[in-house]
Amino acid sequence: MKAFIFPGQGSQAKGMGGDLFDSFSELVDKADDVLGYSIKELCLNDPEGKLNQTQFTQPALYVVNALSYLKRIEELGTKPDFVAGHSLGEFNALFAAGAFDFKAGLKLVKKRGRLMSEATGGGMAAILNMSEDDIRQILSENDLDNIDVANYNTPTQIVISGLKEEVVKAEALFRDKKAPFFLLKTSGAFHSRYMQPSRKKFENYLKKFQFSPLTIPVVANVSGLPYTDDTIHENLSSQLSESVQWAKSVQYIMAQGDVDFEELGHGNVLTKLVRDIGKATDKAVLEQIKQSQDDEQALANESLQEDSVEQFTVVEQSNEESTVESVVASDTSEGNNSVDGDSIDSNDIDSNNIDSNNVDVAPAADTSGANKVTERELTAQDKVNRWNAKYPKGTRVRSQIVDDEDLKTRTEACVLFGHRAAVYLEGYNGYFDLDELAAEDEVAVV
Repeated sequence: MKAFIFPGQGSQAKGMGGDLFDSFSELVDKADDVLGYSIKELCLNDPEGKLNQTQFTQPALYVVNALSYLKRIEELGTKPDFVAGHSLGEFNALFAAGAFDFKAGLKLVKKRGRLMSEATGGGMAAILNMSEDDIRQILSENDLDNIDVANYNTPTQIVISGLKEEVVKAEALFRDKKAPFFLLKTSGAFHSRYMQPSRKKFENYLKKFQFSPLTIPVVANVSGLPYTDDTIHENLSSQLSESVQWAKSVQYIMAQGDVDFEELGHGNVLTKLVRDIGKATDKAVLEQIKQSQDDEQALANESLQEDSVEQFTVVEQSNEESTVESVVASDTSEGNNSVDGDSIDSNDIDSNNIDSNNVDVAPAADTSGANKVTERELTAQDKVNRWNAKYPKGTRVRSQIVDDEDLKTRTEACVLFGHRAAVYLEGYNGYFDLDELAAEDEVAVV
């Protein structure tokens, strides 16, 4: 079986898309019409430095993901068995499954990006090598009640989101517990209770659309289970204020059997997350998930059969208050051709969640065996061996100690003084502990 997965915000980079824009020039023209600017120019050259601003990032990634999908199915001559996307990428999964056409999906993403860019006063942080229970306990014990769990990227990579001052305060608490903690570049508390106002606005905007029946199973971020045709509106609005259940989504697909995951779009962040989720998930856990999901699906099918007297159809409606767009899988119905009238202020705060040059995650702990070893049980030599097996000299890294985004390793890791796992960084006259570092390319985002 084949599963296509689509990345979200944080995977963007100048130059992405390459020759896709020339290969699908008609769709690119439609994108320019919806957005009011050249999507090709933004992605390839980013002349005004806007690519990392949320209201520009999200449409850019949607277009590149969508064109990558169209090119891939042309090459394969067949569609995948499952699709899923991380946060924003879920719109591409729904596009692939025929819920809406390219242009309608872009209108949705444009609106979503604009609403999310307006969120202020929030903060987010990635915490590595710590369980959800431990994270929640630390937050509770220190009265940090205004922080939510935003992303379950892997069993040992969790993103928190909430009021900025509390997220900043939490940093010292987690570092005291030796948990790598990385503040993320975002102006909003995405995927938290503080996105409720944006969620309500997006929910109202979604009422303009009706969606076509899905032709491929789409695994939802909010539940880690497949969409049904009647949950698209609810899931897409809930996404803004609910947690991204990425680990659970991937486990659902893994539980279906022998599945080949292929990431479409720019970068390989999700590919690495899938690898780490696989390492951290025992076969017995997958079997339990499959049995539970089979039972739930059986109940859902019974309910659907009872409600299937009237077939789900796509119609175009209108009234004095709003226009409902007819949304089809192929781009043959233009629906409402008006461009979203929201103005785009180039001076808006950059609310990019986690850019593609952010942090790397150490391989997730393997819980599949009785003799499992956690990060804290590793010897210094274990840490050095694992680091050198994965990261060559010249690897770009982030440090918890030095606030510098242009760090790279100059040597291989080694054991100092018989107990300290460390590596030498370019530009610094000294070694850095491996526990204080993370390589830059494995955290997914909103």
